[in-house]
Amino acid sequence: MSKTVLVVDDSASVRQVVTIALRGAGYDVIDAVDGQDALRKLDGQRVHLVISDVNMPNMDGITLVGEIRKQAAYRFTPIIMLTTESQEEKKRQAQAAGAKAWVTKPFQPAQMLAAVSKLIAP
Repeated sequence: MSKTVLVVDDSASVRQVVTIALRGAGYDVIDAVDGQDALRKLDGQRVHLVISDVNMPNMDGITLVGEIRKQAAYRFTPIIMLTTESQEEKKRQAQAAGAKAWVTKPFQPAQMLAAVSKLIAP
């Protein structure tokens, strides 16, 4: 059975690149346009990993990480932040909220897949 990854980014092109890379590596993908959309789509379904942007409208990625961690079903789900942000302060906030890894855009799909496979195997 393949593993499911939730991809959260307000950029359609980024979601597309990430989705293509993940599906090519054998993962199932659910995508969401922002944190609120992501929380609606989680809705108790089995998700093995979350990849989220930091800067998004409606609900940013760091707030999303905190909201995901409040739900028992997703308390230990690994979360990767995929972002243009490289500020140490943002990284600290994301780690404090519960993010496990940080990939900076622009990224190589192979680099992102390496981070994913360290946290979950396909």
